[in-house]
Amino acid sequence: MTTSPPRPDQHSPPRRRDTVRADVLASLVVFLVAVPLSLGIALASGAPLMAGLIAAVVGGIVAGLLGGTPLQVSGPAAGLTVVVAEMVARFGWQVTCLITAGAGLLQILFGLVRIARFSQAIPPAVVHGMLAGIGVTIALSQLHVVLGGSPPTGAVAALVELPGALAGIAPGPALAGLATIALLLLWPRLPRRMRLVPGHLVAVTAVTALALPFTGIPRVDLPGGLLEAVTLPTLLPDVPWAAVLGGMLTIALVASVESLLSAVAVDRMHSGPRSNPDRELIGQGAANTLSGVLGGLPVTGVIVRSSTNVAAGARTRASAVLHGLWIALFGIVLVGVIELIPMAALGGLLVVVGVQLVKPSDIRGARAHGELLVYLGTVAGVLLLNLLEGVIIGLVLAGLVMLHRAARARVRIVEPDGAAPWRVVVEGSLSFLSVPALSRTLAGVPADVPVRLELVVDYLDHTAFDHLDAWTARRRASGGEVTVTEPGARDGLDGPTLHRYATWSQWQEVDHTPHAPLLAGVAAYHSDAAELVRPTLEGLAHGQAPKGLLLCCADSRVQPNLITRSGPGDLFTVQNVGNLVAGTSVHAALQYATEVLRVPLIAVCGHSGCGAMRGLLDGAPEPGDALGDWLSAGVSSLEALRAGHPVARHAFAAGYGEVEALAMVNVAVQLAVLRARDVDAALMGLYFDIPTARVLVLDEEAQEFRAAE
Repeated sequence: MTTSPPRPDQHSPPRRRDTVRADVLASLVVFLVAVPLSLGIALASGAPLMAGLIAAVVGGIVAGLLGGTPLQVSGPAAGLTVVVAEMVARFGWQVTCLITAGAGLLQILFGLVRIARFSQAIPPAVVHGMLAGIGVTIALSQLHVVLGGSPPTGAVAALVELPGALAGIAPGPALAGLATIALLLLWPRLPRRMRLVPGHLVAVTAVTALALPFTGIPRVDLPGGLLEAVTLPTLLPDVPWAAVLGGMLTIALVASVESLLSAVAVDRMHSGPRSNPDRELIGQGAANTLSGVLGGLPVTGVIVRSSTNVAAGARTRASAVLHGLWIALFGIVLVGVIELIPMAALGGLLVVVGVQLVKPSDIRGARAHGELLVYLGTVAGVLLLNLLEGVIIGLVLAGLVMLHRAARARVRIVEPDGAAPWRVVVEGSLSFLSVPALSRTLAGVPADVPVRLELVVDYLDHTAFDHLDAWTARRRASGGEVTVTEPGARDGLDGPTLHRYATWSQWQEVDHTPHAPLLAGVAAYHSDAAELVRPTLEGLAHGQAPKGLLLCCADSRVQPNLITRSGPGDLFTVQNVGNLVAGTSVHAALQYATEVLRVPLIAVCGHSGCGAMRGLLDGAPEPGDALGDWLSAGVSSLEALRAGHPVARHAFAAGYGEVEALAMVNVAVQLAVLRARDVDAALMGLYFDIPTARVLVLDEEAQEFRAAE
């Protein structure tokens, strides 16, 4: 069974009319999500409520036009509420606006000096701990609003005052707030068709409608429309300027990190153009500068709105800009509607938003990587002190964990069951600090037994090397048998180089029996890798949750896990001749991956020197032959090449031959086939250039394969 060739127009970019329609529809969906969130974040920040809408308008339009992440949507974010609330309480609103504008100028400077790459060095445990601390603080403070009171500043104060708030609970606001929370928790569990309207909008709208007949429930109070809310910041405040500059730096750093993390997440959701992080900082800085000048909250890239934008089918940055225009129209024309919203409904919305910032997956990830202490320390610092000091605590703990790992190697002896050698396994970083423990362990090995010393280390300094070399030499001199293996480095301290990705013939003696190489590989796996990978496989024994499906060629030189550095459970892999989306087996794999495993990404990978592409160019076997029947599914790729497909033009211009150009075009054509099937996953095209061992990524906007960044 083969897939019918796609029409020629499937290779061309989407029509402009379709793109405009998709962006308009996506912008409306994001607008419906952004309005209640913007109002709620302003409430949690202690700022005028209209400041949230001002920031949403400026973030959508300015960051949407100037930012480096086309499908990212910017606006006020929960991650900055704690910082802004502290500054409003300390300096007042107008000075806080000045701080926001100054932070924007710093972000522009960050982008101009190309500092974005350094944000990648911040450990995820610190970032996730920071967001969790912010989430807990928001939830605790807004719980007071749900109960009919005012939000205290800081998590500690909110927790201390909570018993009093419970004692003086106001029934009306409490019912409105709890109803909002209940609807938000229930909404994701409803059938998919019922969830077409965003849950945030449904909850706030429904509770507002139910609360209309009741008086005595505090509601949003606005002094006027969006235009009347525009206020200029204080230019020369009579406050400590060192504290003001510190606030600018804090907002600039937190907003930059949150925007860049959101940009990375957005890139993973679609197969379109990738982010330019330095341009993203410039766009975010321009938005924050203008937002501060106009009296708005700080702006960042917001993952909730951005993911909604991608899921709603946005194709260009126009969707983010349009969503900002809709919010501006709403804030000017429909102020009376906003004033009907109960404050407790916004408080309930923020309680759920805050709780959702504490993600169990982040905690599991920190624990799996041995960084749970870093995560918890950051959370505690944010809750007990403030955001900046909490992040500093997290970074210090991350440094201490790194030093602890660098100074400690894990050394263990594995006694054999039978005639196999004794195994001494050394893991981690083996430095001079670990030599005493290593020496004690080696002394425990009997003198007359064969020993296999396995160095599974990422660092081996001269002192540790010298100690091992001397111990090995002494043991061999006394007639003992010692084998030293260092996966990825050397076969013995004084032996030849053994590369981690060597072929069978490079690390074993040649045996001409057909099954010998495979059996030798299995034996080496049991000896070197089985115990190391066993904990991972135990966790996968009852199910899988791969991060994507990779369709690549069956060519023996294309190793999916090698070129993606993936491990067990990471990829659902399908290989066939020519990486074609054809045949029952491929369609079944696609259905299983998307409908059962729910993979978020499907990647198609071609490669240089592909025999299937060469066969197509040479005329391929006649139909009726099994190989000929199969390759008929690739005829559309050959036709696209001869019709001057843009990918082919770029490939020829870059000096690639006809086989390589066809392999690249074939990737683009197979992606078009997948789009025609309307698969529920992001798509990506890859190309493995065997002579250079490089993997290129298809830039679908430019229709060109480029080096992976």
